[in-house]
Amino acid sequence: MTEIKKDWKKEQERIDSIVDVIDEKVSYLEQNTGHIKDDILEIRKNFWNDVTINLDEPDDIIETFVSIKQQAEMLSERERSQGQVQKLLKTFWRLKDSPYFGRVDFREEGESKSDSIYVGIASLLDHSNENFLIYDWRAPISSLYYDYGLGTAAYQTPGDGQIQGEINLKRQYIIRSSVLKGMFDTGVTIGDELLQEVLGNNASTQMKSIVATIQKEQNEIIRSEGTKYLIVQGVAGSGKTSAALQRVAYLLYRYRNILQAEQIMLFSPNPMFNSYVSTVLPELGEENMQQSTLQQYIDHRLGNRYQVEDPFEQMEYILSDSNDQDFYTRKEAISYKASLLFKNYIDNFVRSLSDQGLIFKNITFRKRILISARQIEEKFYSLDKAYSIPNRISIVSEWIKKELKKLARLERKKEWVEQEVQLLDKEDYLEAFKQLQKKRKDTEETFDDFEQEQLILAKEVVNKRFKPLLAKVKRLEFIDHMALYKSLFNHDLKISDESLPVNWVQICEYTLNRLKRFEILYEDSVPFLYLQDLIEGRKSNTMIRHIVIDEAQDYSPFQFAYIKQLFPYSYMTILGDRNQAILSHTMNAPTILSDEFYEKTETKQVILNRSYRSTKEIVEFTRELIPFGDQIEPFNRSGKKPVLTKVHSREELNKRVVERIKIMESEGHQTIAIICKTAHESAEVYQALKHQVEARLIKKGTLSYEKGILVIPAYLAKGIEFDGVILYNISQDVYRSEDERKLLYTASTRAMHELHLFSLGKISFLLDDVSEQRYQIHN
Repeated sequence: MTEIKKDWKKEQERIDSIVDVIDEKVSYLEQNTGHIKDDILEIRKNFWNDVTINLDEPDDIIETFVSIKQQAEMLSERERSQGQVQKLLKTFWRLKDSPYFGRVDFREEGESKSDSIYVGIASLLDHSNENFLIYDWRAPISSLYYDYGLGTAAYQTPGDGQIQGEINLKRQYIIRSSVLKGMFDTGVTIGDELLQEVLGNNASTQMKSIVATIQKEQNEIIRSEGTKYLIVQGVAGSGKTSAALQRVAYLLYRYRNILQAEQIMLFSPNPMFNSYVSTVLPELGEENMQQSTLQQYIDHRLGNRYQVEDPFEQMEYILSDSNDQDFYTRKEAISYKASLLFKNYIDNFVRSLSDQGLIFKNITFRKRILISARQIEEKFYSLDKAYSIPNRISIVSEWIKKELKKLARLERKKEWVEQEVQLLDKEDYLEAFKQLQKKRKDTEETFDDFEQEQLILAKEVVNKRFKPLLAKVKRLEFIDHMALYKSLFNHDLKISDESLPVNWVQICEYTLNRLKRFEILYEDSVPFLYLQDLIEGRKSNTMIRHIVIDEAQDYSPFQFAYIKQLFPYSYMTILGDRNQAILSHTMNAPTILSDEFYEKTETKQVILNRSYRSTKEIVEFTRELIPFGDQIEPFNRSGKKPVLTKVHSREELNKRVVERIKIMESEGHQTIAIICKTAHESAEVYQALKHQVEARLIKKGTLSYEKGILVIPAYLAKGIEFDGVILYNISQDVYRSEDERKLLYTASTRAMHELHLFSLGKISFLLDDVSEQRYQIHN
């Protein structure tokens, strides 16, 4: 009998004893939370029962107010306590199902015997609340489990510095419903047996916690501290997003007294991805951080005034409209507007506005110009040039408000005001009467009530009409930002000519044609906001302390510079894969994963080359699609080779796809993606197949997805994984450009267990460099 089998009974007995401790703690908490619930109900029930106020007794009002305030504070405290108890109960229930997943026996230097350190998703103390039965995976001592094999080891503590010693046992567990299902002794890394068990499962519609299978290189990401920018270049399926989310949980644990979940922001590629990762932190007992996309921020700032293109519309154009006469002009424009050269061009332009060229709007009221754009311009340029442009704008704004208040007083005597006074409701007259009564009481004067009443009502009418005008001034809407942005594309503007692209004149004409229709293309949206912020004053969010940027390869240098400006004091975790840079502005350009955009002293870079998502056969196929793919290491999980099927008609293609779907469903695959090149192709395929299989079409606005058959464009599938993937048509007619190589790679790497590629006619040249040994041909 092996040592493992001898220990099995002992380990199960320990699990049973852990469950007893948890049951005792749960019982205590449930009794405790019952009292809190009763208190909350009682306070709510009686909150207003005794509130009777005598308006003639100021002391009574004050006393009642104090009483209400005290009860509100008590209610808030009880509800907060109940929330904490519920959070703790959820943690205990998760621990009861699977108390821990790892153990190291560690003998500290100078000690005679080893301590067994059990690692789980949360800490658990014994009955006396003095000794740890389980250590939280984020605790300093738990790093032993992730970073070391047998032999010499050390961990860092906040108080005592480095603790050195020796590991003489490292063990992993699979525990489900409090029952030991698997147990493995291992050496250096988290054992292949445990990973095989996890990775061999079906894909989920929600990303799961990976605390039980964190690898050493992932642990380096999770526990990294001390640098402002942590950059993770990770190949498809390397677990970079999972590690980043565990990192957030670690930071919330490590800095729990000074860092809250709402002070962390995740920038993700699309709303569906937000849903996909939304359960990871709650699964670890933490609140979710803020989640957004760059496009959501752009829409928030510009969407009410302009028609703003999103990155997916830009992708559709680039992937579909190569016959458009302006196609190559726009491609060059996209590349230039994504660069720091264009940012510098705007900086130089704004510097020139200090002397001349700022454009304003007339302030109009009832089709009359109250303050002309020319007057505003003269006021602005009359101010001391030593003041910054935003400071001068602020001074001008205050001046306009004062001028409008003067004009409002003159407006009260106009005929239109008298006409509107006649149409007022009786409530307005009653309010005017109350003001007269107060005025008479305060001054003890007598005057013509009717005349004074008319003056008060006229003032109210004008103030009401001027209020939106003053609100617009407060929002600085007297600046003509659209006209200013158009000025950037004036052919005669002589700024940094040496940095301008060759086809600058054509780019200017194309951009101005779109802007005249109040359309802001995706490549113009961040530059437009940047110009606006340089003039109005930078919009900075100082509350956010940490930013996580996922799929960072899709952010242009300009966009990243703007994000750094929005969050000037934030630390950042930046994750991506250069091989999946599929947006037009990053296809053949440096991405923000490159260290050239950072100060070396502020940066730490981690490279993940091992892919865990897909079977070895799928990884060996996909890595041959891209340059330097031989650097990608597959995890040793065997499966079927990818299958390539060539067909000769659309009818045959659809028939074969449906047949393949039904086979995969019969084999137990629960998430099957039919990945198309574009949203347009996805919609056509969905229409063709929806009566034969129960499929769902994924669009750019889709917020989440369920298990089943999905039809999805390649660029929306990024970051997500599926049991089986069908690439609908990889023919030369569809994937016809070298620029689309990374898109094909991205689509192919979504598959966990099976990958099937269909081609209607000639197969794309992008597969020319893939060895025929890497796939099967199905006729």
